[in-house]
Amino acid sequence: MRRMKMEQNQNQGPQNNNDNNNNQGPKNKQPLLILLICVMVVMFVVNLLTMTMQGGSGKIKYSEFVDLLEQGKVQEVQIKGETLRVTLKEQQRMGAKKEVYTVLSEDKTNLVKRLERAGVDNYYTEQPNVVTEILFSLISLILPIVLMFFLLNMLFRRMNKNGGMMGGVGKSKAKAYVQKETGITFKDVAGQDEAKESLQEVVDFLHNPGKYTAIGAKLPKGALLVGPPGTGKTLLAKAVAGEAHVPFFSLSGSDFVEMFVGVGASRVRDLFEEAKKNAPCIIFIDEVDAIGKSRDSRYGGNDEREQTLNQLLAEMDGFDTSKGLLILAATNRPEVLDPALLRPGRFDRRVIVDRPDLKGRISILKVHAKNVSLDETVDLEGIALATSGAVGSDLANMVNEAAILAVKNGRQAVSQKDLLEAVEVVLVGKEKKDRILSKEERKIVSYHEVGHALVSALQKDSEPVQKITIVPRTMGALGYVMHVPEEEKFLNTKKELEAMLVGYLGGRAAEEIVFDTVTTGAANDIEQATKIARAMITQYGMSDRFGLMGLAESQNQYLDGRTMLNCGDSTATEIDHEVMKLLKKSYDEAKKLLSENREALDKIAEFLIQKETITGKEFMKIFHEIKGIKEPTEEVAAVEAEIKE
Repeated sequence: MRRMKMEQNQNQGPQNNNDNNNNQGPKNKQPLLILLICVMVVMFVVNLLTMTMQGGSGKIKYSEFVDLLEQGKVQEVQIKGETLRVTLKEQQRMGAKKEVYTVLSEDKTNLVKRLERAGVDNYYTEQPNVVTEILFSLISLILPIVLMFFLLNMLFRRMNKNGGMMGGVGKSKAKAYVQKETGITFKDVAGQDEAKESLQEVVDFLHNPGKYTAIGAKLPKGALLVGPPGTGKTLLAKAVAGEAHVPFFSLSGSDFVEMFVGVGASRVRDLFEEAKKNAPCIIFIDEVDAIGKSRDSRYGGNDEREQTLNQLLAEMDGFDTSKGLLILAATNRPEVLDPALLRPGRFDRRVIVDRPDLKGRISILKVHAKNVSLDETVDLEGIALATSGAVGSDLANMVNEAAILAVKNGRQAVSQKDLLEAVEVVLVGKEKKDRILSKEERKIVSYHEVGHALVSALQKDSEPVQKITIVPRTMGALGYVMHVPEEEKFLNTKKELEAMLVGYLGGRAAEEIVFDTVTTGAANDIEQATKIARAMITQYGMSDRFGLMGLAESQNQYLDGRTMLNCGDSTATEIDHEVMKLLKKSYDEAKKLLSENREALDKIAEFLIQKETITGKEFMKIFHEIKGIKEPTEEVAAVEAEIKE
């Protein structure tokens, strides 16, 4: 049970469409198979060598040798230490004498007597050659190692296909893309006008360097694209390459990192050498924070990463911008990057690719909807207004989900209903039709959600209600209230935040008033209310106790927006007390509003139980009827809208 809002949506969509796909399927089994073959070959060679050094004989038991003597089948015996090499009288197919060997199991004197009794006169003793024995041991030890190294070297060469002693692990993995392969221009990028303008200047410099050099201007060495996940940083980089019609070297920061020390630095050198050969060109490093993290010990030390970063810094200082070599990098963690990487002369420009505003979201929806069949009911502005805080990947996903829903329902075009349903699917999941609530639970959920909506309707600083439902969703919500602002806001007043707190706690207040108990359904509401209350005190300076003192600082501005307290333990305890005080005040206000409007609460809750889902207009109609408020006509509403404008 939650109040649905899009403001801090952190969904990340697929951005990087580079052809850096890992090989999947049966090909992944080849290295293991080759390694197994290598081991088998080495074992075979060792056995063959052993047999060769031993004369290719077959080993027999000493008792079998005695039996052969007694049978008169032995022609000659060579005694070498404790080993007997025995030549038999019978011949093999090719005419050669058959030889076997055995280990001496009795005294040599007894052996000599046994040979004389058997009539074997051809026996002699060969003194062991110490040098030969040592040489044999060394060969048996060294040859398998050399052979294994040779075979593994061939394996690395096959896997990497780049040559070198270790199969080219120090080679750059960058792939060159030209315009015909990217196929992306600035027309494909919407909602980021400021970022496009900054990068269009760079493209113009690559096309017409003369008009800039004539006045003494230099091409920026690098541009850092900064923003939350899914805003289109990688797409912008590809668009720059597509517009400039120059080779585009694309790779991720993690591609520089390997288990071998020094490989990252080697790959950086190789990348810049290849880029210089293909100048003018663009180098794009995605997720540059993987190698560009600050060398400050606070972020943890890593010799390999620091060595790679040092090489990158040296290469960025070493190339000539007049040749048309441009470096683009993207990250959503600029606060952890090394200051040496961010200084002018390396990354001269920081291009902010932030969440799009209302106008930007409309443009993005139009781009993604241009190849989708839409009917006359579609209002993209209404969808953009309902998705405040969404990024480009979110909107692309919503349009695609809407198209899938239209096909599922047997329609030839996407309607406004499909788009609104897609927004809900992305935010709270699909309807969970197999979850059937009991009669008592349906009643509790209904009062809970109506409590949210009614408190919002009773406060002038709240956002209007778009939809109320008690249909469970796959992301855990048993019901929710959807709010759609009348206009996009970039600032919130203290009264608006206080109204939000009362709205979040309205569901719990309704449960306590009607059922004289509370449930676990308000967990998400309490979490969100606590976040807002804590931010009001520690970040926004909206506390009478602490005034304008900043007590927290943001850690990941473009990721989760997590903050960390910047105060002593005693002050942190006082902050907790202030948060509890503010939440209690808001909760009491919610209970007061609902108690004064108990009739409206009961009537709307009963209607919601019957319908399961009601619109904001239906909700306000019942509320006005109970309060005896006359519904405004369309003409009056139009006049009021003009006055507001």
